[in-house]
Parts: sequence; structure tokens; C-alpha cells
Amino acid sequence: MKKLVVKVDLHDDRDRSKAMRVVSGFGGIGSLSMDSKDNELTVSGDFDPVKVVNKLRKSWHTEIVSVGAAEEDDGKKDEGEKEEGEKDDQVANLVKAYEAYYSTPVTYYRVPPGETPNCVIC
Repeated sequence: MKKLVVKVDLHDDRDRSKAMRVVSGFGGIGSLSMDSKDNELTVSGDFDPVKVVNKLRKSWHTEIVSVGAAEEDDGKKDEGEKEEGEKDDQVANLVKAYEAYYSTPVTYYRVPPGETPNCVIC
């Protein structure tokens, strides 16, 4: 079980319902909740967080707040709890993998060989 919290720029109730509909279309979604005050969408279940964020980014500005394992309420505590440092490392590894897969494009500027401009920005 995974838990994903994303901040989405939504302007009205129509955008909120459309975002919820888009996310619910993925397989393995256990629960969805929307915090209208902070515009944070919380998704939990067995799903791919990268695919969910990419689908949301096609229509709205989306920022990842947190990604991690969902807490299950069984009435007893998990004996093998992870330390906070391990959780931070796991989130950092997911962010690095996302950035490596979807890198920002690099723009190159070329000056024709016959021209030598006197200024940097012409």
C-alpha cells in the first residue's frame, strides 16, 4: 500500500471533481481524499505514483508533497517500523528516479560562423 499526497492548482469545484475522476480511473486506487483548503489530494492504494502525477500534470500544475507507505490501522503497532531517516531516503530515491526519467530539456544556442556579435543578448 502506498500513500501519495500532491498539491494541485485547482480553481473551482468543477476542476476538483475532474481531478478526482482522473485519478480514480487508475487501477489499484484504494481511497481518495481532497483537502479543499490546501488543495492537497491524498491517494492511497496499490498504484504507480509517477503515472498518477503525470496524468494530473497534463491538466494542472502539480507538486509532490510526499510519497510513502500507507499506514494501516489494525489496532496494533508494526514491530518493524522504519526510522524517519529511512523514509526520507526512500522519498529521495523516488524523486531522483522521477527526475532521471523526466529530465528537463536543454536549449542550445548557435551563432552562425560569419557573425561575431558584440553583445550577449541582441
